[in-house]
Amino acid sequence: MKIKKKILIVNCYFDEFRLPIRRKTKVPQAMTPAYLAGAFSPELCDIKLYNEQYSGPLESDALLSWPDMLVLTGLNTAFDRMLHLTAYARTKNRHVIVVAGGPAIRALPIYSQAFFDICCSGDVEQLCEVISETFGKDYVSRDFLDKGWLIPRYDMAYWMTWIGYVESSRNCYCNCKFCSLTAEGSKYQHYDLEYLRMQFKALGKRRVVIFLDNNFNCPNQQLFEQKIELIKELRSKKQFDHWCALVSGDFFNNGESINKIKNTGCLSLFSGVETFDKQALINFNKFQNAIQPQNNVIRNCLNAGIAFYYGLVFDVASRSISDLKDELDIIVNDPEITLPSYISLSVPILKTPFFYECLENNLILPHIRIRDLNSSTITLQPLDSMPDVVQFVKDIQTMSIFRKNIIPHSFQFYRRYRKKLAAFHMGLALYNAL
Repeated sequence: MKIKKKILIVNCYFDEFRLPIRRKTKVPQAMTPAYLAGAFSPELCDIKLYNEQYSGPLESDALLSWPDMLVLTGLNTAFDRMLHLTAYARTKNRHVIVVAGGPAIRALPIYSQAFFDICCSGDVEQLCEVISETFGKDYVSRDFLDKGWLIPRYDMAYWMTWIGYVESSRNCYCNCKFCSLTAEGSKYQHYDLEYLRMQFKALGKRRVVIFLDNNFNCPNQQLFEQKIELIKELRSKKQFDHWCALVSGDFFNNGESINKIKNTGCLSLFSGVETFDKQALINFNKFQNAIQPQNNVIRNCLNAGIAFYYGLVFDVASRSISDLKDELDIIVNDPEITLPSYISLSVPILKTPFFYECLENNLILPHIRIRDLNSSTITLQPLDSMPDVVQFVKDIQTMSIFRKNIIPHSFQFYRRYRKKLAAFHMGLALYNAL
């Protein structure tokens, strides 16, 4: 009789404020642990998941000393946290096998080998190879052995509530200069629709489903239309009420795209607007965003009854504070567009074209650590004086310098779109004003 193995899968998270904060309301939540759990045989493996984004830092002695295998994942900024948990686990159990993967490991595959027993520089399916080589093929999930699918263990994702998560594709076909996907060079993959259907089946009924795709849009319009038809079918069967997704700017350049999803239950779309400055977009290689004015994109989406979310990326190394303030002033005084969900700083993520550009121009500040690449820490030499930039970053994190504009903006926005957006959609669209 085979011995049952104890598996602990952790989403490592290093909060930007360096505090043990539980980000329970953050959307989206990390779902990689649930997908990784789908690689293990449930009959031969006792699996536990822990999400530091939702639950705060993992500090349980009992949990850290428990597993035969510790699987660590997380964003680039979580690399140091992976080191912490590896040290803690080995202190408690010197026989534990530590497996690490994710963007940071892919960016630093050789360096990482000094700290972790097994470094996965591939996709989540690589874990199945690790399981087979470490424990034997029988410990790999039957779904993967039969069809090559990792069916997420949603039943173990304790942080999921009325919002569910699925994935219909992987990677992206755009090549934005600052994106880790560009650095990795992985090709865009559209999943088999039957695999998407199986994810929904495992998920069960949810009020809202968020597609975790890096880019929900698809360059193959036939595949995209088939995906939309599946969404319509599942919604008609009461699988979910609404859905949300992230799309690249080129989605809106095809005038038919919005019409195709208009009556499918789409609640909101998120798109990386990054900036309303056309030259800055070109500098970021965001050519797909420079084809038409971003304001028009947002208005068209809202007029179709779909809430629009976006983020801004401010590059203090190439743009002055006055220029960035002018851009924000235009945004908060335009009641026909939503306010940004966040404002981040440009970050030289490892191995991206932007990283090498900053390195060549000596723009990266001294003593920068991987954990500092969190989009809220100043990592590049700014055009303006450092004290002024520090104050500016503090101001934009709370939008304090534009508070007097936000209430009038929200009121006028409501009047403009109250007949276009349903109550739930309107609430989401106005959420960023809080």
